[in-house]
Amino acid sequence: MKQALFILSAILLLTGCVKIKYERVQEQNQEQKQDRSITVNIRYTGTNGNAWKFAEEMMFSGTVAAIRAEEGNLRYEYYQSLDDPETILLIDSWASQEAIDAHHATPMMEVITMLREKYDLHMTVERYTSAETPESENRFIRK
Repeated sequence: MKQALFILSAILLLTGCVKIKYERVQEQNQEQKQDRSITVNIRYTGTNGNAWKFAEEMMFSGTVAAIRAEEGNLRYEYYQSLDDPETILLIDSWASQEAIDAHHATPMMEVITMLREKYDLHMTVERYTSAETPESENRFIRK
């Protein structure tokens, strides 16, 4: 009888330890998800310099400055392609999906949508989440 109680106690103890370990792993996974920023690369393609005109209007109208001032915005920058002058790349980084969702709920999205239509732009979109640079790659990075 003592042996059965001992085994039962050991099983209950192990089950509790496994549960605690599982909860800690879940908490760590949640923290890692929250710490990962999201970068969205958007390529705007048009004709007759329209992608460039779109980016200029976004910048000079104050829309870009307003987006950069939003909580959770980490980066909002336009670049022109050397290979294709009709394509502009937007690198748009946010602290979280919640920050992106809040941005998408602002009136600025209506302005951006209107300008995309005005300049007849087509888009391709790529999304990335942040990750630490592995130590093995640091020797290739000149800072």
